[in-house]
Amino acid sequence: MARWVRPALCALRLWGPAGWRSLYTEVRDVPGKGHQGPSPGRTDAVAASLWGVRKASCAVGLAALNSGITGGRRPVSSSASASSIFGSGGNGKEKLFLQDLAELIRAGACRKAVVMVGAGVSTPSGIPDFRSPRSGLYSNLQRYDLPYPEAIFELTFFHHNPKPFFALAKELHPGSYRPNVIHYFLRLLHDKGLLLRLYTQNIDGLERAAGIPASKLVEAHGSFASATCTVCRRPFPGKDVWDEVMVDRIPRCPVCTGIVKPDIVFFGETLPQRFLLHVVDFPMADVLLILGTSLEVEPFASLSEAVRSSVPRLLINRDLVGPFAWRPRSRDVVQLGDMVHSVERLVELLGWTEELRDLMRQEAEKVRTVRGGLGTALLFSCDCLRAQGRGSGLPLTSTGNSPKQLVSYQVEPKREE
Repeated sequence: MARWVRPALCALRLWGPAGWRSLYTEVRDVPGKGHQGPSPGRTDAVAASLWGVRKASCAVGLAALNSGITGGRRPVSSSASASSIFGSGGNGKEKLFLQDLAELIRAGACRKAVVMVGAGVSTPSGIPDFRSPRSGLYSNLQRYDLPYPEAIFELTFFHHNPKPFFALAKELHPGSYRPNVIHYFLRLLHDKGLLLRLYTQNIDGLERAAGIPASKLVEAHGSFASATCTVCRRPFPGKDVWDEVMVDRIPRCPVCTGIVKPDIVFFGETLPQRFLLHVVDFPMADVLLILGTSLEVEPFASLSEAVRSSVPRLLINRDLVGPFAWRPRSRDVVQLGDMVHSVERLVELLGWTEELRDLMRQEAEKVRTVRGGLGTALLFSCDCLRAQGRGSGLPLTSTGNSPKQLVSYQVEPKREE
């Protein structure tokens, strides 16, 4: 017995209690201290390495355990044993590809889709993400004279100097940017009755602008749709705030004169109550779509592992992130690269290209009618709009030059033949 007990105990010792804790935690840049979080100094690369070492050590222990139990006659495969605990690591027989997932959706096998989106969904609309070098939101905050970029979303600094936040809010005013093809793909999911819930980290409101109802949204980091007095906690509609912000005034409560802050989640604040819907939504989901997020900020990031292990998970992203990198499942599908092109590919496999084209044309006509102009500039990728124009009777007038850059187009109404 000792020949297999000792290796097993060794494996458990190597694993340790810390091995069962989440390796991904919120990462923040603090001046002079570098990356700070609940696990200081633990980078994603280190976390992945630790996971690999611990997984291998447990596999060795399990192999010794199996050998001891069977007396060496017919040992159970250590890889199979490890897979039963850690997942197949993407090498199982049920490995899925994008086309397989599209076929499952078309066949009606996936009808309760939960979607998680981050900043990468809005960058094709021209909104910078937070952390990209030179182009991210934090990199563009130098002009606000902040002690450090994150201060713009900290309550202490906000109470001391709210002007930088409201200057940024003015730039992100709803209507300054338009939804792109990714948002309208999510709208199409809703229109087809396939969207159980959409969880977004974004505060730009483009999901609402695309026509996704508030009942289907969980805006994990808040939104500009409502506001609250920071002193008396009196609620206000978002429009009251924008009336002041757009004329460069700090919105004040008419009762106590306190600053009225949009219901955006600042560092240290609790998430909106609707975020608790994840307790019900994720166990019900039969497919999970994750688009344009780094899966670094908790507790949002942990939701990626909240669905059942049998549920397919699709990551459409620029990079391999989160559990898709360090703990993949056999039914994971990963599509890396340009966000718009990846979504277009999925739409094509689903057979929804014509429907998506018509939806986007209808929404463009609504905006044009409201604004009363000849046409309205909508931001899409050139390739996407060219695909929409083929055989659709949807004339497109380009104002851009490069076929790969984000360009502005005038979308003209469909002419009768």
